Amino acid sequence: MGIVDSIADSIANVIPQVKGPATPLSFRDKLKWTAIIMAVYFAMFSTPAIGVNIKTLQQPVLQLINIIFAARTGTLITVGIGPIVLSSIVLQLIQGTGLINIDTNDPQQKGKFQSIQKSAAILIAIVEATIFTATGYVPLIGPSYFGIVVLQLALSAIVVIFLDEAMVKYGLTSGINLFIAGGVAYSIIGGTVNILIPEAAAALSAGGASALPNALLAFGPLFFAIIVMFISIYAYDMKVELPLAFSQFRGVGGRLPIPFLYVSVLPVILTTSLVVSMTVWFQFLAGTTGSFAAIAHFIALYQKIPTSAGGVSTTLTGGILYLISPNFPLPYSAPYGIGGYGPYVSYLLTGTSTLDLPWGGFVLVPEWVHIITYTLVLVLLCVVFGSFWIEMTGQSPKNVADQLQSIGWQIPGFRRDPRIIESVLNKYIPSITVLGSIFVALLAALATLTGAIGSGMGVLLTVGIMYMLYQQIEKDHMLEGMPAVDNMLK
Repeated sequence: MGIVDSIADSIANVIPQVKGPATPLSFRDKLKWTAIIMAVYFAMFSTPAIGVNIKTLQQPVLQLINIIFAARTGTLITVGIGPIVLSSIVLQLIQGTGLINIDTNDPQQKGKFQSIQKSAAILIAIVEATIFTATGYVPLIGPSYFGIVVLQLALSAIVVIFLDEAMVKYGLTSGINLFIAGGVAYSIIGGTVNILIPEAAAALSAGGASALPNALLAFGPLFFAIIVMFISIYAYDMKVELPLAFSQFRGVGGRLPIPFLYVSVLPVILTTSLVVSMTVWFQFLAGTTGSFAAIAHFIALYQKIPTSAGGVSTTLTGGILYLISPNFPLPYSAPYGIGGYGPYVSYLLTGTSTLDLPWGGFVLVPEWVHIITYTLVLVLLCVVFGSFWIEMTGQSPKNVADQLQSIGWQIPGFRRDPRIIESVLNKYIPSITVLGSIFVALLAALATLTGAIGSGMGVLLTVGIMYMLYQQIEKDHMLEGMPAVDNMLK
């Protein structure tokens, strides 16, 4: 453990830090810094990386990856927040196994942990920039651009790491949250302006009795995005409240809210990240020949499909991985890809994919089987990840019971014993975690299959982020007007 501490101290001394403000910032100052940081982020978001072939980037899988990692493939922000998220998950897993033991409640040790996480994120940023460029995920204009593209993507990812740190210290909330929300908002606005409105205009210009209905149907993806948004807002407001009493002061009580979305949309993020990442990682199987070809195609079958921009996309079109993924072959990736919901629904009902059998031959799998398989696997993995996450992040009944006990809270009518509190929480938290995970999985599947602009997960994420941001703004306003209360909470 001494060696680990020594390494952590060395890292903390080397890795640069964003120095916090000397005095507490006002709400107006936080707004100003938030706007500046977001302006820098969107400038990188809108700047294509030199040497990237933009024409070959139109793959259905990119939208989900970009939303998960607040990225935009082909620009300086291609890697996005992936290194920050991945380093955080890895370090939490390592700490959970006991390989490192850092008390994040201690400011000094918390700073040490953040330095390790930042150094890991910088290393991951360099590795991911190299992998993305080497595998063709970010296609190049020519081989000579390899080094300059890797350098641009790596440096930009490192800038994002420090922008996130600056947002935490100077802005309204974490940079990760606002970067994701900003990317989803951009996707919704951009998709509406560049795709849906031209589709509707084309339907109207065609004339005929069906012109107006077709024009309205063109806005179907936006309609479904709004539906998902309202359902998400309603779900975020659902909760179970357990009465609490303060053991040392009679008459002092409160409530413990257990929200329906107890783990928010993290199960969908983790599940979709895993499945979508696998569709990228397994591209090395494309073009496999010889004796291994049958097994490779059974796992994942990739085909070269022309895109509307004149390029060629390496697209997952069959195999086990295809059945558990949300992908469809171009141009069937969304209703607006093939001229509306009519052809899209027809394809889902009548289309097939190929499942090559390792022992020879193949079977044609109907697309409706693909839809059912994808949805069931999404639900199952979300439940697994949701249950896993509450254990790893200190949100399990035992952890919550210990926290309540440590600050003197108890449930009225029960003995002041953490085991009693844990038994009561066990009646709610595990069930709510499973139900909430199933709910977000089904909602994300619905939005994905209906082609909602911004994707279901993106809308879910944005609603949650905006909800938390609203609460934070409300709190900042209250504390700014009540400095005495603010001092008590520090």
